[in-house]
Amino acid sequence: MNRRDLLLLFIISLLVLFAIAQFQSLPGYMDADYYFGGGLQLVRGNGFNEPYLWNYLADPSSVPTPSHAYWLPLASILAALSMWLTGESTFAAARLGFILLAALVPPLTSVLAFRVTSNRASSLLSGLLACFPIFYAPFLPVTDNYGIYMLLGISFFLLLSSLPDARKPYIVFFGFGSISALAALARSDGLLWLGLSFFVAIWWTGKQVDTEYEVRNTHSASPISHLLSRAPRLLLSAFCILLAFLLLASPWYARNLQVFGSLMAPGGSRALWLTSYNDTFAFPASQLTLQSWLASGWDAILQARLDALRINLLNAFGAQGGIFLFPFILVGMWSLRRDVRVRFAAFAWILLLVAMTIVFPFAGPRGAFFHSGAALQPMWWVLAPIGLEKTVAAIRHRGWLDDRAFVIFRGALVGISILMTLVVLAMRVLPGWEREDGHYVQVESFLVENGAPPEAIVIARNPPGYHIVTGRVAIAIPTSGIPSVLLVAAKYNARYLVLEPEGASGQLRELYDNPYQFPTFRYLGETDGNRVYEIIR
Repeated sequence: MNRRDLLLLFIISLLVLFAIAQFQSLPGYMDADYYFGGGLQLVRGNGFNEPYLWNYLADPSSVPTPSHAYWLPLASILAALSMWLTGESTFAAARLGFILLAALVPPLTSVLAFRVTSNRASSLLSGLLACFPIFYAPFLPVTDNYGIYMLLGISFFLLLSSLPDARKPYIVFFGFGSISALAALARSDGLLWLGLSFFVAIWWTGKQVDTEYEVRNTHSASPISHLLSRAPRLLLSAFCILLAFLLLASPWYARNLQVFGSLMAPGGSRALWLTSYNDTFAFPASQLTLQSWLASGWDAILQARLDALRINLLNAFGAQGGIFLFPFILVGMWSLRRDVRVRFAAFAWILLLVAMTIVFPFAGPRGAFFHSGAALQPMWWVLAPIGLEKTVAAIRHRGWLDDRAFVIFRGALVGISILMTLVVLAMRVLPGWEREDGHYVQVESFLVENGAPPEAIVIARNPPGYHIVTGRVAIAIPTSGIPSVLLVAAKYNARYLVLEPEGASGQLRELYDNPYQFPTFRYLGETDGNRVYEIIR
């Protein structure tokens, strides 16, 4: 690989991302809304506090409330840094850092591929696949963790590539700790990368000591002394990992300890006891306990995890495997099954699958597995061209193809990636990316026309999205229907309720369909399908 190749991949990726961004004037969904909103709070000098509640898992006493009690702060920090550097507090400014980081993914994927294969053509193909990432394409130009996680994954495997020949291996382990810390500050499953780093230390220490043992080949070295000789290096490697991790992550954990009284924010711990996805919005969250989880019954507990496994495996085939790339990834993985980078990638994927199936069976299928899998996506782009070449070589061995086959199939692989990326964008972005956020502008205008004071709090399906487009304090619609809505309104002094046609179910669907039949709600009217109520207390 040369600099011209890498620069070309960067430019192609940048053009693709900016082209997508032209159709995304708002973050477009709650995750990206939340991170952008957190960045706005930081750049406006409000610190890690938020004037919206998207769930009640941390049992906040009021709004504004301490932020990032469930999701982590790194994406918000990057959004704030982008706005601070540009001097503008807009979504267009906030996402610049995300676009630039995402544009680095293809050239660095190509570098990783070259480290694995030493083949320029295969490495360029890997980089081009990363330029047209199919299902990940709509999410890379917005304020979310996808590009961040991809870069962290690439960095992990590049460090792993350099470790066997590193003159100063403990600096490399310091790098592993830094990557783990950034991953843990981006997503809660980032802690898995810390564990993976320790496994790397165990592997490397054993490999180094085994090599020296074979070189000495002396009768005086007993197996026991051979094992004991691993301890100092292993401890030093682990120390470097942990030191780097704590240097970067400890300020955040100290903040959590000061604000919440625990190292980890309380929202994530309560998520362990969900019995359905809707429990994410349960109020009060104190009802989510080990006892309530057990009371749901082992049949329901097991069925939820079986359903999660099925959906996560479909996600692996479709979203992570890109459908048509999936068989080539498997062939490439098998052909390089002895490569330590491939082994660690497979191990990491299994860990993520277990976590998103057994520990978080509701968040995983709803996007968390897709999110967390982004860190491994560059490795799959590395393996797909290898699998293609192995497949074509096996067919040519039978005399069915000529020498042009490799060029033709490589071109076809890129062409199909481009086509599928365009199809995904046409389905996901072009119909109206801003629909989830943009309609709140009309709702807010309707509220103002009906005399809503600026300080009045709104209960809505997407509170961060409502706030970033209107500036109004907003809180989430809780589960359990009208009684929970009234309890939330009483605790947080909320005055208005916005029901969207796709977000109303159960009792709230009855309220939506029969807006005049509930005396505790005064129906104000409808705008763009959204029905607006004043809560009577």
